Amino acid sequence: MSEQPITQHTVTIPNSIAMVALLGPGDANLAVIEQQFDADVHVRGNTVSIAGAPSEAALVERLLDELVTMIRTGQGMSPETVERSISILREETKERPAEVLSLNILSNRGRTIRPKTLNQKRYVDAIDQHTIVFGIGPAGTGKTYLAMAKAVQALQAKEVNRIILTRPAVEAGERLGFLPGTLSEKIDPYLRPLYDALHDMLDPELVPKLLAAGTIEVAPLAYMRGRTLNDAFIVLDEAQNTSPEQMKMFLTRLGFGSSMIVTGDVTQVDLPSGTHSGLRVVEGILEGVRDVEFIRLTGQDVVRHKLVGRIVAAYEKYDVEQQSTTTSAPSTGPRRSGA
Repeated sequence: MSEQPITQHTVTIPNSIAMVALLGPGDANLAVIEQQFDADVHVRGNTVSIAGAPSEAALVERLLDELVTMIRTGQGMSPETVERSISILREETKERPAEVLSLNILSNRGRTIRPKTLNQKRYVDAIDQHTIVFGIGPAGTGKTYLAMAKAVQALQAKEVNRIILTRPAVEAGERLGFLPGTLSEKIDPYLRPLYDALHDMLDPELVPKLLAAGTIEVAPLAYMRGRTLNDAFIVLDEAQNTSPEQMKMFLTRLGFGSSMIVTGDVTQVDLPSGTHSGLRVVEGILEGVRDVEFIRLTGQDVVRHKLVGRIVAAYEKYDVEQQSTTTSAPSTGPRRSGA
């Protein structure tokens, strides 16, 4: 088999772009490019020379164009941003890395919340385009955080009058009665992750005022029963821990002018043995219903520590292997005759 021909590409970076911003401190960004591509990349001044297989060299050229575009929008460049840009380019979709990674959802105290993967961008777009969106995926994929960022954005833009954040307090169950404190104090630990995210997105002194005024409500799922929620942005977190009845109850709270986001991880169900997960059941019921969208995130969308992504991927591989083993294993039970 003959080797692929080598092609030479030369890219001139505009003088308006600082090369240290593109290449990173100590050429850290350049090192990522050299590791991820089967091509030789050399930089001299503002000229980048690329030698490699035609497809790889062309992809490096596209990557540099995307990185320059992002720098022009004021986005800081890091090795992680370069890696995510390469991942998006290799998926060969119509979305450009600069479009995905430069989408500003919310800014607060000099920090900007943006989607960091292609699926996260599709998730954010789905929230803009549909009334009910299900974000399903493993821990660390940003499904809850991005939903809450969109909720705060909608409130600030006066698209809704209030935000309602809810979670099932499944782990508590009957044990709530044995915990010290008021009912609110007992439930608070189950809602703490939602409070933490709010403090990331809003000025800390503003959060208690909005909670006291009812503009933002953080409550257990049981508090939703019997209500109709109009002009609200409603987020149900940890939805894998709802029963099918609870899921139906929640979804039918939808009122006029409202949006609902349901997030969960179907691989981490904490319900008692024998209880079906409402999140698993609802996929088969609502898939294909107009104005309802399901977005599935994977281990590739994990934006926490890199090791978290590898752990999630390992568990996903294990689950697939276990299902394959279970399906292919012959039955060893006794055969029965008759009906």
